Amino acid sequence: MSGVLAPDGVTAARTVTVRYTGGGARRGPVTMGQANMIRCILRDEPDSINIHDVWPVPDGTGMDRALDALAALAVRHEALRTTFPYDAGTGAVPAEQVVAPDGGFTVTVLDHDVLPEDVDGYAEAVARAARETRFRLDLDFPLRLRILARAGRPVRVALAASHAVTDGSALGVLRDEWLALLAGEVLPPVSSLTPLDLAAEENSPAGRRKSAASLTHWERILRTGPQAMFAEDGARGTETDTPGLTLRSARGARALAAAARRTGALPNTVLLTAWCVLTAHRAGQSVCVAAVPTSNRFLPKLARSVSTLSQDALLDLDVRAPSFDALLAKAWGAAMNAYRHSRFDALDLWALIGRVTAERGSQFTRDAVFNDISALPSTLAGAAAPDADAPECELVWGAGQSLPTRLLTFVYETEPVLRLATWADPALFPRPAAEELMTGLVRLLEAVAGDDLPLGAPALTAVTGVRPVERGPGWALVDGCWVSPAAVAGTLSEALGGCPVEVVVEETPEGARLTALIGADPRSRPEAGPTPVQAHEALMRLLPGRPGVLAPHRYVFVEGPPRQSAAAQRILREGTGRSREIRHDHR
Repeated sequence: MSGVLAPDGVTAARTVTVRYTGGGARRGPVTMGQANMIRCILRDEPDSINIHDVWPVPDGTGMDRALDALAALAVRHEALRTTFPYDAGTGAVPAEQVVAPDGGFTVTVLDHDVLPEDVDGYAEAVARAARETRFRLDLDFPLRLRILARAGRPVRVALAASHAVTDGSALGVLRDEWLALLAGEVLPPVSSLTPLDLAAEENSPAGRRKSAASLTHWERILRTGPQAMFAEDGARGTETDTPGLTLRSARGARALAAAARRTGALPNTVLLTAWCVLTAHRAGQSVCVAAVPTSNRFLPKLARSVSTLSQDALLDLDVRAPSFDALLAKAWGAAMNAYRHSRFDALDLWALIGRVTAERGSQFTRDAVFNDISALPSTLAGAAAPDADAPECELVWGAGQSLPTRLLTFVYETEPVLRLATWADPALFPRPAAEELMTGLVRLLEAVAGDDLPLGAPALTAVTGVRPVERGPGWALVDGCWVSPAAVAGTLSEALGGCPVEVVVEETPEGARLTALIGADPRSRPEAGPTPVQAHEALMRLLPGRPGVLAPHRYVFVEGPPRQSAAAQRILREGTGRSREIRHDHR
C-alpha cells in the first residue's frame, strides 16, 4: 500500500468507510489562522506542512468501538466536517469554509500477527508516512487515519492531519476526547469557539482593530530589531536539514521549580526567559527576537478549540539587564504583549513584511522559535509514553528534518522531568555545541534557582559553558543587525553581474550606515548602467538565506574601480535605492 510503512507481520490491510450524521450545516469566512495555514498548504510540500499524531488504544477496545469513537468526534467538532471551496487554477487562498451536517471518511486498518517490539516507533513511522500525500482542501476529510491492530484488535491510531483545520494542540484535544469516549465517559458540550465563531469574532470591528494593532507591533520589530538572530559565518540558506535533540532532565525540573518559587514567577516564564538569555548570549545579540507559536491559546475560550490557531507571536526581549531577576521582571510583560498581538490577517502581514523589509533593506528571518506546549490542556507530548524513569540529565538524538529555522525548541513538560526537543542548525551547532546548549540551559536554571545571577557574557559563559559566537573584525553592528560588509559587497557584485563593489561603514548622527561604492567602466557613457533603485532591487532578490547581508543605505556609482573613499573619484549617480528616493545624477 503506497505511503504506508509496514513490517512483514502485516497479515491484512483493508479500508473501512465510516459514516456519521447528526451535525449542523454552516458556512462562513475562514479564520485568520486558517488563511495563514492554507497559504502554506498551497505553497509548501505536504510532508512539511501536514501534521501527525499517534493515539494510544486501551487494552480490550474492539474495532467497532474504536470506529464509533472516531465518528463521534466528527459529529462533535465542526472542524472535522469542514471543507474549503476554491478554484485551484486561480492560486487564491479560499475565503470561505463549509461545514457539512453528515458524511463519511475512510480508515486504513493494518492487521498484524505480531507487532514490532517498538510499537510506538512503528506507529510514529506510519503516521509520518501518511503526511506525504496532499489533502484536498475542497474535498478531503482532514484526518488520514491508520489503525494498527493485532489479531483484529486495535493497538494504536497513527494519523496525519490537515493543518487547515487542526494544529498540534487541537490534535491533543481530540486525543483526550478519544480516550474519554473509549472509557465510556460522556463528554461535556463544546464550550470553546468553533472556527466559524472565531471567524465572526475576528471580522467584527473589535477583531479588525486587534489585527491592526498586531501589525503595528510586528512593524516596530521589523523596523528596529535584528533581521536575524543568527547572522554569522556559516549561516546559509533558508532551509536546514536538522537532527532533533531531546533533553529529559529531573535536575532541570527541580531547578525550574526552585527558581519559580524563589522569584514568584511562573515556571513557564522562567524557562522562556532562560531560553532567551541563552539564545541571545550564544548569538551575540542584545535582543532576543523569537516566534512563539502557541501564544494564541492563552485565552480560555480558545484553549481547547479544535481549529488551527497557529499564528506567531513575535517576542522581542531586550536582554540587557543587570541580573536575571531584573530581566525576568520585564519578560512576562514582553511575552504578554507579544501574545496579545498574535492574531492577524496573514496576507496583510506578509504584505507588511514585504514593504518594510524592502524599505529597510533587510530580510525578516524566522530563525529562532520557542514553542512551549507544556501548559496547554493537551499537547502532542501526550503521544509519547509516560516517563518510566526520571533521568538526571539525558540527551537523545533523533531523526532529522528540513526546517526553515536555525533554532527551534519544543517544550513538552516541565515536571517531574524537564522534557524538551531542540532542532539546531548543524552548520552553526555541531552535535557537541547543540548538546552544550541544552545542558547549558539546565545549568542556567540551576544557577538562578538558588540566587539572582548577574548577566553579561563572562558570567553566562562561566555558568553555562556556552560561548558567544566569534564573528571576527570584519563584522559590524549596523541598524540593529550584525552585518558583514565584505558579504554585502560580494552579494551586490553578484546581483549586478560581477562589477566591482566596495562597502564601507560610516558613522552618522543616526548611527552606523552602509555605503556601497560601485565601479563603472570609464569607457562607458556616464548614464549607462543600473540605477540605485535597480541595484537595490537586484540585491533584495538575493537576500534570502544570507542573514549577514543588509542592503546599503546609499548606492554610489563611481567612475573606475571603487576605492574606500569616493572623494577623489567622479560620482556618476547615487541614491538610497529605495523606490521613493530623490535621484541625483552627476554628469
